[in-house]
Amino acid sequence: MRLSFIFRRVAVSLAATLLLSPSWAQSPAPIKLALIEGLSGPFGNTGEAVVRNIAWAVERVNARGGVKTPQGLLPMVLERYDSKGQSEEALSALKSAIDDGAQVILQGNSSANAAALIDAINKHNEREPAKRVLFLNYSAVDPILTNEKCSFWHFRFDAHADMRMTALMQVLREDKKLQSVYLIGQDYSFGQAVLREAKRQLADKRPDVKVVGDELHPMGRVKDFLPYAAKIKASGAQAVITGNWGNDLTLLVKAAREAGYEGKFYTFYGNALGAPAALGDAGVDRVIAVADWLPNVPGKASEAFYQSFRQRFSKPSEDYVHVRMQLMVEALAQAVEKAGSTEPVAVALALEKARVSMAGQTGFMRAEDHQFQQPLVVGVMQRQGAAGVPFDVEGSGYGFKVVRQIKAEQARLPSSCKMVRPG
Repeated sequence: MRLSFIFRRVAVSLAATLLLSPSWAQSPAPIKLALIEGLSGPFGNTGEAVVRNIAWAVERVNARGGVKTPQGLLPMVLERYDSKGQSEEALSALKSAIDDGAQVILQGNSSANAAALIDAINKHNEREPAKRVLFLNYSAVDPILTNEKCSFWHFRFDAHADMRMTALMQVLREDKKLQSVYLIGQDYSFGQAVLREAKRQLADKRPDVKVVGDELHPMGRVKDFLPYAAKIKASGAQAVITGNWGNDLTLLVKAAREAGYEGKFYTFYGNALGAPAALGDAGVDRVIAVADWLPNVPGKASEAFYQSFRQRFSKPSEDYVHVRMQLMVEALAQAVEKAGSTEPVAVALALEKARVSMAGQTGFMRAEDHQFQQPLVVGVMQRQGAAGVPFDVEGSGYGFKVVRQIKAEQARLPSSCKMVRPG
């Protein structure tokens, strides 16, 4: 089965073979999901990777009949809106999505955009209670979003930056040969949060490690990272810590290889989107990535999940799957079923109690701040076929061996959220 895209404005309905059949066409009220994401520009590839993940999750819900409610089985309809990675465009897309009848907003690839959407949705829901929407966030990981800026209408399904850094540090602190690091990141809220937390945790867990570089660069604007790579090499840093993602990460690691840098990379997103292929053998044993899940997580359930995704999306360029995005859609379906309604307050109250499992992974939503709690894993880049690496990524010949699995309770961090709930 191939995706069938039916464009309406910049929207697309997915799984059309199901949704356009006579029985589905008569469905009284499908659950409309609006994906607001950067689908063009320098990070368009990351946005399209999200589309594939969410589309696959929606297809599976619809394939079993949809979401069970007292009104009957309701299909999910996914529509996509291109924010071009810009907050202004994201806010414009939000208005269009609400005008188009969206009930749930999905976004993730920018904490700055997520913060703008939270503010706008808070105001909209207060101003127009009859047209309230929920916001499900799968990747925007600035910790502030479930702390100072926490919202009853916002649910985050990714581990935030401090949680991810804590997991990375479990591996870094055991590298006794490491004496110096270079910190580099994108110059916006998330990149700043990563570097801030890296410095704090290094001081706490490895005070013997010297920070020899601390640098932020424009997000999505740097075409040539060789000057940055030259500074990293000249600093003598034995490792780089970065939260860079998308093209900013791929270009950085490619420049590091060309500059002859031989240190390690401790990353949030170094496990795909061209980074392994860009490094090649230079990344073996040297690129470390933290994630909610990796394809080489041991276990039959994990293996079956990954193979199912690869059957659905067979091109090497399509190979970037996230368990958390699947769990997010399953949690939404579960919440609607338990609420017995698509009314946003009722769904939100049920979503606060969601507990879902897939691929051998189980996660649950924490009601106090709407931060999803889930296991995390840390992997090290290896050649495919090495022990623990049956799968590569993107046809590169390189995959990630899992070297640390962190239980949900070990990844948990406290929150400063003071949730304001509807009266």
